[in-house]
Amino acid sequence: MQPRGQQFGNDCQKMNDALGQPLFICANIYRGSSYGPMHPLRIPRASTVMDLCRALDWLPAHQFVTSPRAKPAALAVYHTPDYIAAVQRAEETQSVSPEDRAKYHIGTPSNPVFPEMFRRPATSAGGALLAGELLRGGGVVFSPAGGTHHAFADRAGGFCYFNDPVLAILSLRRNGARRVAYVDIDAHHPDGVEAAFARDPDVLMISTHEAGRWPRTGALTDCGVGQVYNLPVPRELNDDEMALIRDEVILPIVQSFAPDAIVLQCGSDALTEDPQSRLCLSNNAHVEVVRGLMPLAPRYLVLGGGGYNPWSVGRCWTRVWATLNGFPEPQTLPEPARNVLRALRWEGQRRVKTPPSDWVDTLVDAPRGGAIRDDIRTMIRALQARARTWV
Repeated sequence: MQPRGQQFGNDCQKMNDALGQPLFICANIYRGSSYGPMHPLRIPRASTVMDLCRALDWLPAHQFVTSPRAKPAALAVYHTPDYIAAVQRAEETQSVSPEDRAKYHIGTPSNPVFPEMFRRPATSAGGALLAGELLRGGGVVFSPAGGTHHAFADRAGGFCYFNDPVLAILSLRRNGARRVAYVDIDAHHPDGVEAAFARDPDVLMISTHEAGRWPRTGALTDCGVGQVYNLPVPRELNDDEMALIRDEVILPIVQSFAPDAIVLQCGSDALTEDPQSRLCLSNNAHVEVVRGLMPLAPRYLVLGGGGYNPWSVGRCWTRVWATLNGFPEPQTLPEPARNVLRALRWEGQRRVKTPPSDWVDTLVDAPRGGAIRDDIRTMIRALQARARTWV
């Protein structure tokens, strides 16, 4: 008899093969779970995307997969057993010893103790591991609660306790994908993912992130011995600059790498409205990266990531799901979808009592184009030259 989890994965694989439609992995643990009343992750994100997609009739039951919670043994394919045990212990006791805080970076303002501090990240990790199984025969999976790219094997970092992008890549490789391209358009550099794969020639990593922003890694010259491309972009990056990066760096390098699978971390904190960066993208930029990567590999996993304005992150990731399915987007949202957005609250240090109408009435941002700066062109040329030496 197969283990229950394996049978569940096989059943979902059969469903994906039969329907040929993208699958949406999520869970209700994100509904009402918060890192605390003053933490940037106090806002609803994955639950907003689920609710918006259902309000638009874009999430039928046969495309929704409930994310399992990864057990410690599954997490240990990357994370150290002592670190996993420390996170479990902190959830159970709702406290952290000074020794564990110093060693594992938990119980800090960035990585606080909260009621679901093991179960919540273990659920996004379980979704990542399951995605690798679901994509064994090809297909598309969206996991908006994923994208926790700052966690290391033995410690937390940047709101991230377990590194689900790393776990997803490992799962994809266990399930037949030899070469995996990881693309990250979050405003913050994926230091945890780079640490895991910088020396692996069969994992391509391309990251666009704001220069000088935490964790202050990912310099243009950081490339390891594997295929690592970092683009530390300047403040106020606009849609036209991102389009040039997409067309001159991301898409051609991924295509030349010829991956068996692509993992896209689609953090929405690079949007103008987000408080955690100074980049100026519209959600059109994200949609075009999602669309451009779709034909470049038979397996495609799209993760969430950063995003700290509840309206912009919910609208952006709902558009991502629409793009993966080819759904036509309404110019004006129907009343059920607007009600989802009207019900959002953003309280704490930053309060928005009455959101602008375009945060409620439509999913589509106005384009945010602009001039293409010389330093962007210089970075692109440097990465193109590096790519020619690796192809």
